[in-house]
Amino acid sequence: MKARQWSRDLGMGARFAFAGGREGWTRMLLTAVGVGLGVTLLLITTAVPNALAARHDREEARTDLTYNNPPMRKADDTLMVGEAGTAFHDKNVRGRELQPEGPEAPLPPGVSRFPGAGEMVVSPALKRLLESGEGKLLRERLPDRIVGTIAEPGLIGSQELAFYRGADDLVVKAGYGLVARIDRFGDPHPTPEKTDPVLVLLTLVVFLVLLMPVGVFIAAAVRFGGERRDRRLAALRLVGSDTRMTRRIAAGEALAGAVAGLVLGTVFFLIARDMAGSVDLFDVSVFPSYLTPSPLLALLVAVAVPAAAVLVTLFALRGVVIEPLGVVRTAKPPRRRLWWRLLLPLGGLGLLSPMIGKGRHSGEFNQYQVTGGVLLLLVGVTALLPWVVETVVSRLDSGGVAWQLAVRRLQLSSGTAARMVNGIAVAVAGAIALQMLFSGLAGQYTRHSANDLTRAQMGATLPDEVPLARAAADFKATKGVEKVYAYDEGFISDRREFAEYSAQVTIADCASLRQVASLPSCEDGDSFVVRGGDDDEAAPGMSKPGSTLWFDSIDGDEFVHRPAPWTVPADVKQARSIKDPTGYKRSGFLLTPGALPSGAARGVSGHVYLALDQGMADAPEYARNTARRLGLPTDPTAWVSSKRTDTYDSIRTGLFVGAACVLALIGASLLVSQLEQLRERRKLLSSLIAFGTRRRTLTLSVLWQTAIPIGLGLALATTVGLTLGAVLLKMTDEPVVVDWESVLSMTGIGAGVVLVVTLLSLPPLLKLMRPDGLRTE
Repeated sequence: MKARQWSRDLGMGARFAFAGGREGWTRMLLTAVGVGLGVTLLLITTAVPNALAARHDREEARTDLTYNNPPMRKADDTLMVGEAGTAFHDKNVRGRELQPEGPEAPLPPGVSRFPGAGEMVVSPALKRLLESGEGKLLRERLPDRIVGTIAEPGLIGSQELAFYRGADDLVVKAGYGLVARIDRFGDPHPTPEKTDPVLVLLTLVVFLVLLMPVGVFIAAAVRFGGERRDRRLAALRLVGSDTRMTRRIAAGEALAGAVAGLVLGTVFFLIARDMAGSVDLFDVSVFPSYLTPSPLLALLVAVAVPAAAVLVTLFALRGVVIEPLGVVRTAKPPRRRLWWRLLLPLGGLGLLSPMIGKGRHSGEFNQYQVTGGVLLLLVGVTALLPWVVETVVSRLDSGGVAWQLAVRRLQLSSGTAARMVNGIAVAVAGAIALQMLFSGLAGQYTRHSANDLTRAQMGATLPDEVPLARAAADFKATKGVEKVYAYDEGFISDRREFAEYSAQVTIADCASLRQVASLPSCEDGDSFVVRGGDDDEAAPGMSKPGSTLWFDSIDGDEFVHRPAPWTVPADVKQARSIKDPTGYKRSGFLLTPGALPSGAARGVSGHVYLALDQGMADAPEYARNTARRLGLPTDPTAWVSSKRTDTYDSIRTGLFVGAACVLALIGASLLVSQLEQLRERRKLLSSLIAFGTRRRTLTLSVLWQTAIPIGLGLALATTVGLTLGAVLLKMTDEPVVVDWESVLSMTGIGAGVVLVVTLLSLPPLLKLMRPDGLRTE
């Protein structure tokens, strides 16, 4: 009987939502749009695991260069694969050279036929880039004729830059991983990754922080137009409905808006899904087919959102007395109590505190405790903010007319004002906590290099067939390259065969040698013994004048090595080692080209360090093009001061992508909420204008009504965010350090979103401030 009564009353409320005239339609549309935006982000979130899995599976399916395996024998079903990737303006361009060795050679995923020598197949994004003016420098590096495009199965994202080109001169060299022979694509020996408890914790917190504001927005959206709805419900009391029936009818109206929101959210999601193929956020792109929500999670969203709409409505009406002659909510409401609101954050701290100090060496964190603790702390923001707003605005009084109008409105409806900013407060609190956690953990997942970027920014190793002098001359003539430091490096031994001692030897001109050692004087033909290097210095007796040393000494295979003797000259000079541009201190011997004996070049390999024009953005591209003209198999390495681990970087990138979506939702939902608030105050604003109130005064009062709760919300969010961030850092056994720059930036972003929304709401506000708004049909 009760179930039948509930269904009848909910159905009646749904009919009222659709048959309530223009007011009813407007309220339902606002609710549907607000809920729909939240549902869109929830559906996108439920599709994220599938998208990540699809990207991983595609990457695994096209794996080709597998290292540390014995070379495979040539056969009819083998394929030679060579590394040919490059970079362009900080974007990686995945490239492979293909040379089939038989009719059954495996085709890469997404490729219908092998390109011949001088041909290549490219990804759609790379094809667009190469055909545009922006890709002119990259086209010089990839001059092959484009004969096709890589289909979706061969790419991990719609905006990925990738190519395969044909070759006919690939050779597999033992211990040289740039060319491999394979008989199928895919990792033959996949190894499961070990999970890092701290990274698992980080991932979990990211999801909670990004999803919590969505729930807050949906809860706020189903309460749009609450005051007008309650006045309509009073009419139902007048015709005979009791209090419980009236509340169920109100819940039915919210349910109708939530169901409409589900439909709109699904439409928004499908539109966003189709647009995802053309978006590249933080170098991460997906195909629309990747964004397929998990059926179970999608069902959970479909059930949870309408259920939440009903529960939120019933909860909101618990303190409202709806009588046949009106709604008893215009009287001053009782003061909000603080004690139960404090229980939520305290309970969250209680759940998280047992895990303080665990770090990564004490096993996995309890995910249920982490989820419960973080949620309680963030929900505590939504519970505390109405009390904070009410307490503060009740003490505000004197000021200008605009200030007094705003304060009086906030004193009468502080709960509505708090609801409007709850979402932004929760988002900022979570963002501050995550920034603290990321900043505290960055050192664990960041490797700092010793590269001196003030002296050089790129470096390259030369293959044996490229002479050092030619490479140095070509790089010096390259646009954007200011200086070139070129070195031949190798080892010199005390015996022709099976040496007992060996020492490092570096051959370069005087200008380059001065980058690695402090020299007394230098001219071509000089030789130096280096002291103070990082490695062991020359063995006793090796640096003695008159000693015979050997380049490329024999270690077992006489057919490969052709030792060249060198006698330490009588006038050999002493030099003190200093850090080279890579941060390394050399030892052994330094020789100028004039001191190098005939035949010694076989035992050394060439290296160049490049100092670029920092004011020219394309300087690295010109250097890469020169490297390819010289025949270098890979690009010069672009030096960095530090590099983060891939998993940590992926989580951080995911946070930025998710935060961008949440910020968009924040702005859209706040704008809808602001428009709903203005719509409800239309007659009040018109009345004030009719009595002669200046528009400037009313506009300022509306701005103050937004600014005061936002300021209080951001202050509370900062406090809770710092607390949560400190607890999370303690859980990972890291010292608590507050990155005030990040805290201020997160708070500023939140305030900036509100400012933009407020400015966008000014045109409809000015439109509403007309005396004819008092007209009633």
